Amino acid sequence: MSGLAARWNRETSVSLQRQSDMSSDKPPKDKHRRVWLIFFTLGLGTLLPWNFFMNATNYFTFRLRDTEPGNETFISSNSTEETIQNHYQAVFSNVMTICAMVPLLVFSCLNTILQKRCPQKVRVMGSLGVILVTFMVTAVLVRVDMDPLTFFVITMVKIIIINSSGAVLQSSLFGMASTLPTSYTATIMSGQGLAGTLAAVSMICAIASGSELGEIAFGYFIFACVVILIAIASFVVLPKMEFYQFYQKSRDNGEESRPDESQPLNATRQPPPHGGTNPSLMSILKKIGVMAFSVWLAFTVTIGVFPAVTMAVKSTVADGGLWEKFFIPVCCFLTFNLLDFAGRSLSAVCLWPGQDSKLLPALVLIRVAFVPFFMMCNVQPRHSMPVIFHHDACFILLMIVFAFSNGYLTSLCMCYGPKKVDPHEAETAGTIMAFFLSLGLACGAALSCLFRKVI
Repeated sequence: MSGLAARWNRETSVSLQRQSDMSSDKPPKDKHRRVWLIFFTLGLGTLLPWNFFMNATNYFTFRLRDTEPGNETFISSNSTEETIQNHYQAVFSNVMTICAMVPLLVFSCLNTILQKRCPQKVRVMGSLGVILVTFMVTAVLVRVDMDPLTFFVITMVKIIIINSSGAVLQSSLFGMASTLPTSYTATIMSGQGLAGTLAAVSMICAIASGSELGEIAFGYFIFACVVILIAIASFVVLPKMEFYQFYQKSRDNGEESRPDESQPLNATRQPPPHGGTNPSLMSILKKIGVMAFSVWLAFTVTIGVFPAVTMAVKSTVADGGLWEKFFIPVCCFLTFNLLDFAGRSLSAVCLWPGQDSKLLPALVLIRVAFVPFFMMCNVQPRHSMPVIFHHDACFILLMIVFAFSNGYLTSLCMCYGPKKVDPHEAETAGTIMAFFLSLGLACGAALSCLFRKVI
């Protein structure tokens, strides 16, 4: 009997030790920042393909030209030759925006509603796989000749597919990161910011090289495929990480509190009611409403003027030459993406204002002023509004503050949203925040057409 008792005591001790390890205030360390790097890579893989797709707009519009028999050569990327646009070229940008934003919004909403019915692994791997295949097909089609109508239809179908898959991927990633410390949501945002920076640098290098559009586009699409393959490999490795397993088990067990290496959580959070039933979307939305509204407004303002308004600003200093040639690529696209990336990255180490501060939504609201400010820069052509900010320096300064505030404030909102709910509601809160991010992108794209016409 004493032997059985001793054995039972040992087994009980081991069981209690395991439970203690899982509920300890000191979770396992993220060795060599491997989980951090994985989420950064996944964030990069979320937006890099689409950024490169947009960056190849000149290639797509060139492929839509009316060609004469035997005229199959590609023009140089820095060609200044002006040609008359046909119907497909004239409507390409507008149709592309619609085909991008509508699926992005619809599938973000569907992912919010159906996340419990479709396994996380299926959503993420399926999205990455679809994006990879789409870009492989796009790279192959660079070498295939086709008439403008066929190319136009195929391109729009690919845009719909990419953004539908990207919406599911983005929402799923934010849902995954919501169960981890706050800095890991910021990591996804940083990866997305770097995607824009790489695209801007690639555009500048392409202009400087004078390469043919077909070769540039082929390189874009192949590089995007490589990034997606790396993202897929990263996601396969993620579940094997002890750090990630700890937080997943903590969420699944419905613990009253979840340790956070970035900030303490309220001790009043309760385990899931009724044995872990799915939380109500409306009850979660009430808790994160301010953060959801803030991220929607921030992206509505940003996409409302960038790039539709900002890329139409003309230099008042340059009189031909390199400055005029690189003014928009450097002062608009590169500056925005670099400062946006800097703002997103800062949010991983600095969380000010706090999640309950009224200053954060107030700062987001103040950003609305950037809309008239950019409209009063030297945007050309213009119809009714006067030019107040003539000098290039004014535009550059506005762009610096505009981009940095976008990256920093939106990252804070995305980080704080899931932390305002109970642990078992965090994943749903993350996907809701991603939906409002997509809603802001869609609203901004719609308003950009109005802002451009008002000028």
